Amino acid sequence: MPIYEYKCKNCDFISGHLILKPSDRKKILCRNCNGSKLRKIVSRFATHKTESQRVAEFDPTKKTDDSFYKDDRNIGLWAQKRMQQLGMDTGDSFKETLEKGRSKKILDNL
Repeated sequence: MPIYEYKCKNCDFISGHLILKPSDRKKILCRNCNGSKLRKIVSRFATHKTESQRVAEFDPTKKTDDSFYKDDRNIGLWAQKRMQQLGMDTGDSFKETLEKGRSKKILDNL
């Protein structure tokens, strides 16, 4: 769906609008002040990385902050990277253990 963000020139309010055809752009109004002077802006976006991309980009020698360890996806990332660097195949057993650690199901086996 083509949803675009616009910033009102009167009140600086930013709002998203569905624009299906060029004529729709002339009909949009600011949702805050009903002003018609809007400027199209570049929206922020995010992309998802695959597990292999995360491992490839991870540098185990780089110092990480506390927020790194709050993300469950980072559990086992260091081990995966080191095994990749050593040319070792992690195998299905390692991947299962890693997934159990990330989902906290590994605690069920203790």
